[in-house]
Amino acid sequence: MRIGVLALQGGVIEHINHLKDLDCETIEVRKPEELENLDGIILPGGESTTIGKLLKKTGLLDKLKEKIINGFPVWGTCAGMILLAKNIENDVVRHMQVMDITVKRNAYGSQINSFLIQKKINEVCTEKIPLVFIRAPYITKVNDDVHVLCKVNENIVAVRQFNMLATSFHPELTDNLQFHKYFINMCNNNYK
Repeated sequence: MRIGVLALQGGVIEHINHLKDLDCETIEVRKPEELENLDGIILPGGESTTIGKLLKKTGLLDKLKEKIINGFPVWGTCAGMILLAKNIENDVVRHMQVMDITVKRNAYGSQINSFLIQKKINEVCTEKIPLVFIRAPYITKVNDDVHVLCKVNENIVAVRQFNMLATSFHPELTDNLQFHKYFINMCNNNYK
């Protein structure tokens, strides 16, 4: 299993460390050619506007978008969710526009409003896991083929649509590996 982590900006090393703990080969993706021979990719949290600009500047945007449309497994955490969304409620800028979701940026407020909760997500694991929210977005609308995995206070914070996974929260900032295991399983079953 060889999984890439988009390494233009944001929480890259934390995802890499979790993947290595699960015996995955990892690659930091900064150039279009580094998308080859991967089983999936993680788009980390960070600053979505900055990452979006860098995707265009490096030539990664079109190639990554095409691969995702063709079934390449992708997981966007926080800013990564915003990059995947077809619609963003409070921003005129759109990025890849591949996932049938509408996202509200910074929906939980500023950095000072960050929080952690414990929640059981049935499709992912059998026990409660920690969910870390930092200047997090949430999803305000999904289309019919988007499966809602988790809500917090009626706000949608985790979804899956075919080969695409998106979370408002940051599993990479905890010691829990369940979400990374879930994504690895998606990569094993989806893109062969």
